[in-house]
Amino acid sequence: MKLSKREMLVTLAAIMASGGAKADTARSGRPPIGERKFVSPAIEQVITQTKKKLKDKSLAALFETCFPNTLDTTVTTSVINGKPDTFIITGDIDAIWLRDSSAQVWPYLPYASRDKALTQLFQGLIGRQARCILIDPYANAFMRDPAAKSNLEWSQEDDTEMKPGVAERKWEIDSLCYPIRLAHGYWKATGDTAPFDAEWRQAMQTVVTTFKTQQRKTDPGPYRFMRKATSSNEMMPLNGYGAPTKKVGLIHSGFRPSDDACVLPFLIPSNLFAAVSLRQLAEMSGLGFDATFRAECSDLANEIGTAAAQYGKHRLPDGTIVWAYEADGFGNTLFMDDANVPSLLGLPYLDICEKTDPLYQTTRAAVWSDANPYFFKGRAAEGIGGPHIGMDMIWPMSLIMRALTSDDEVEITASINTLKATTADTGFMHESFHKDDPTKFTRPWFAWANTLFGELVLDITRRKSKLM
Repeated sequence: MKLSKREMLVTLAAIMASGGAKADTARSGRPPIGERKFVSPAIEQVITQTKKKLKDKSLAALFETCFPNTLDTTVTTSVINGKPDTFIITGDIDAIWLRDSSAQVWPYLPYASRDKALTQLFQGLIGRQARCILIDPYANAFMRDPAAKSNLEWSQEDDTEMKPGVAERKWEIDSLCYPIRLAHGYWKATGDTAPFDAEWRQAMQTVVTTFKTQQRKTDPGPYRFMRKATSSNEMMPLNGYGAPTKKVGLIHSGFRPSDDACVLPFLIPSNLFAAVSLRQLAEMSGLGFDATFRAECSDLANEIGTAAAQYGKHRLPDGTIVWAYEADGFGNTLFMDDANVPSLLGLPYLDICEKTDPLYQTTRAAVWSDANPYFFKGRAAEGIGGPHIGMDMIWPMSLIMRALTSDDEVEITASINTLKATTADTGFMHESFHKDDPTKFTRPWFAWANTLFGELVLDITRRKSKLM
């Protein structure tokens, strides 16, 4: 991103106000300003202002490092056909995930209208995601070059309909929900309608068509996926179509937000997310859609919500009713939770329910307990992981989400203190760390977790300022 002279002066002033570029970088772990991929004066101002409110200097340094990590290290902007284009990698994987890219920039939305370059970043990302969806709505990750073959080592021999521009083709409901959430959030935050052109509308119609197709009411649909792998997390049974289901109106998902295969195809947090996303899309129907499309979105959202309420609940051994993680429509359900969002823990974060909702509160207590096979408690921390990395590995994302969805000051404080204590002195969040030893961690460069931590600090500074 090329800054104007005025923007550069504002940015430098913000950085110098916190101690100068060199000293600031040494303290926070950020790359020097000249090496940052994208610089936003508005975000630099937020960092400076927030640091002044944080009495804990180690927390301030962690916030300063993590919050801008997506901008500092993962963003590439350009112009395609006269329109902004934004490509965002996950960190250590050189591809764009529809989910991750949306989540990585979400905390910057409140500041988009203050900064022209940031506005263009969002416009470019919304456009890029629309083009990705039109390449293949069943793909979860895409290449920088829409004509390129996947460069991901593990995708090279997948038995599925791989198309140019696709990096990985794991069908995940949330991959189509997150771009709607981002577009709706951007529209509400800025009032700007520039990104919502004919191409974007075509992509959104493709989303709705794909959701309806994956209800599989009359046939298995066009999507199947097989992979030569030693882990069952990478495979879908029955020739790549997934386990059997009763067709009840829920959407089949091949994979979870973790990119792990579903055990039962009705992934409940993702179906609930889809219902919310469809209602958001219906709200945006005035942006060039007709009344028929709005009704289609609303009707589908209601159908999914009704089916989830009927088939998406689980009875624990003590008789307690909670949300299931997965179901099949026959009455079989799986209770667990995974740190990746959408999760059962993160339902209020995605506006699926209120934090005070009784069913959510009961589910929340269960997922943060030994009722959840992927809840781990050790000498260093307690939290939720998932099968993607394996047993005893806690994801910082679960600790962040616990605090974001809590009003309990003791719970929030404990989560923040644990997050501070489990970075292994790297100054960053990680994908996961061992419950007994935080120096055993995965993915030193995982931008979603870093930016999400920054969102948490801003959230708690607003909601519970005395804790900061």
